[in-house]
Amino acid sequence: MGYLDNLANDGEIALYDQSVQEYRDLKMDVTRFTAGRLQMGIYGQRQEGVNMVRIKLPGGRVSAPKLRTIASALEKFSRHDVVHITTRQDIQMHYVPLEQTPATLRHLAEGGLTTREACGNTIRNITTCPLSGVCPRQHTDVTRHLEGTVRHMLRNPLTQQMPRKFKISLSACEADCAQGMMHDLGVIAVRNGDRFGFKVVAGGGLGHKPHEAIVVEEFIEERDLLPVMEAVIQLHNRYSDRAKRAKSRIKFLVDKFGPEGFVEKYREELVRTKSALANIDYPKGEWSPGKDGEAPGIGAPRRIFPQKQAGYYVFPISVPMGNLTASQLRSLADICDTFELPDIRTSQDQNMFLSDVPEAKIEPLRAALAALGLGVPKAGDDVVACPGTSTCRLGITSSTILGPKLSGGEHDLKIRVSGCHNGCAQPEAGDIGIYGEGKRMHGKLVPHYQMYFGGNGMARGALAFKGPSIPTARIEEAVKRVQSAFSATREADEPFFSWAHRKDKAYFNDLLADLVEVKPEQVESVLRDHGQKADFKVLQLGGGECAGIVQTRTGTSFFEAAHERNYRDALKFQLKFADSVGCAEEIARLLAQGTLELIGGEKRDDLPGLAEEFRRLLPTKPRLSRSLAKFAEDFASPAEELNDARLTEWFAELDTWTMEVAQFCLDFDRGLDLEGALPRPLPVRSALGRSPSSATV
Repeated sequence: MGYLDNLANDGEIALYDQSVQEYRDLKMDVTRFTAGRLQMGIYGQRQEGVNMVRIKLPGGRVSAPKLRTIASALEKFSRHDVVHITTRQDIQMHYVPLEQTPATLRHLAEGGLTTREACGNTIRNITTCPLSGVCPRQHTDVTRHLEGTVRHMLRNPLTQQMPRKFKISLSACEADCAQGMMHDLGVIAVRNGDRFGFKVVAGGGLGHKPHEAIVVEEFIEERDLLPVMEAVIQLHNRYSDRAKRAKSRIKFLVDKFGPEGFVEKYREELVRTKSALANIDYPKGEWSPGKDGEAPGIGAPRRIFPQKQAGYYVFPISVPMGNLTASQLRSLADICDTFELPDIRTSQDQNMFLSDVPEAKIEPLRAALAALGLGVPKAGDDVVACPGTSTCRLGITSSTILGPKLSGGEHDLKIRVSGCHNGCAQPEAGDIGIYGEGKRMHGKLVPHYQMYFGGNGMARGALAFKGPSIPTARIEEAVKRVQSAFSATREADEPFFSWAHRKDKAYFNDLLADLVEVKPEQVESVLRDHGQKADFKVLQLGGGECAGIVQTRTGTSFFEAAHERNYRDALKFQLKFADSVGCAEEIARLLAQGTLELIGGEKRDDLPGLAEEFRRLLPTKPRLSRSLAKFAEDFASPAEELNDARLTEWFAELDTWTMEVAQFCLDFDRGLDLEGALPRPLPVRSALGRSPSSATV
């Protein structure tokens, strides 16, 4: 698997371990600790003192040894007996005590696994179409592009402290089984006449305001993939609202600028990223036209599926609610070894599958899985549920209790159950999707599920439209009634997607009107959520941690400056001296502004003005202000006077100054520099922890 074999980093785990100790010893404030914890993929739970550990599996790729590592980690460090497959192809462990999280990360790292950037304001796990590499329709195996993207983006300063999380998908053909429509950035392999390349969409998302992605590139060459992706990410970094968390996803920039304005802003960024990344070693695939035929869909195939490799099949494994015990994980690993099947993957429908299965092994494999209580999908079991109130701080309803009670019926409809409007179960992409909410009726708070109908995140699909909100006590009846109506009124083999959009919203409102209405005498019958013995209430747990607690400007400045340094050096190598100096100016400006924000200085944009502020506020640090003033003079030199030797000298001075500024900020943050200074949230260590040859500023 190449780069995906081992994504762990021992040094950053040691830093995290140190931060846990400092936090427990009351030497680090909760805000700064939370930011670092999330960056390492450790998410707080509803239950005090325990955490969810999210294991990042790019493209859902896993192996027998890694399954055993996860199983042993679950047994050693968790107070729970199952792991959970997510709709982003991750695997999550729950109920891990905080003091055990560093040991958990080390144990996972020994098995080649990482949790880095699985949470927080980063690029989350990158999803791919499930059968890439074995699908008859594919133009290329996007696993190669997945590997190149992960290698480029993971631990990249550009992606460490974005305005909010960012989700990417890669699809191997125009069917777009990875559902680019609902992603911040979707990449789709396409054929354009005799040429092969990618279509790129951006600005999609679910949550409280679902938004379908717009096309930013109809066709790009393979060599332009990383510059295009980086341009979209930079657009998010530059313009998304860092102050208002609810409006800080990239989809809101499409509304802010309009589709045409969004693309125009993207093209401005692309000019720069293409120049800076001109000499990058980009991922290269083997391309072919592919064959017309059935698209396997968004998750594991719903049946044993023939591969493009003659005589071999994909064997799907239905994983109820995405949950597996340590024993099942270990037994699955044994099965992989026994049947010589090295490729096992998780999928966006919370299931798994094995590929490269010879026909002769299908029935023995079926029997081996049955002994574990597992098997191929059955009609009706395409039900996905997020953790909801079982562990999630944002959960409103008990989705894990309701999920097993629901069925997609004889037509095998996609049912998606989320415990809140954030949509981790992707309700807007299901045939029938629901998310939990509370509504006050007759003076009482009643648990409800908001319904959605007709979602399909693949090509030629659409996000689901909103239907009525139904009390949770009646949601099973609502789902059954919709399924009965579909059976009775569909035309021939009409799929649910087409039927739902033909019927429209008003039809569903009328169909379910009596279930929506709650009369005063009926209130007592709808007050309890599934699996609960007490009346419904929404716990105030201080909000979730999906994007971290606080966006710290100073830390952001250091990460942005680290990214500018990469561009500075790349442009200097290309002899684009003026552009390289522009990056150097931006580094000095970013770090000066971030430092002054930390100590309460006046906001300035010009380097001479920033140097004057340094001189005024930091009289005991004259070197910092003198160096900044010198940079202002040096960088103002005419472009024709620039040469490689001169820039090498300037940039070495700038890098030395950068480290001095970073040390000052760290000392100030610890209260060591100025008497009476309070510790401030400043996660700059992660930016400083990279090697000088890569991204250290």
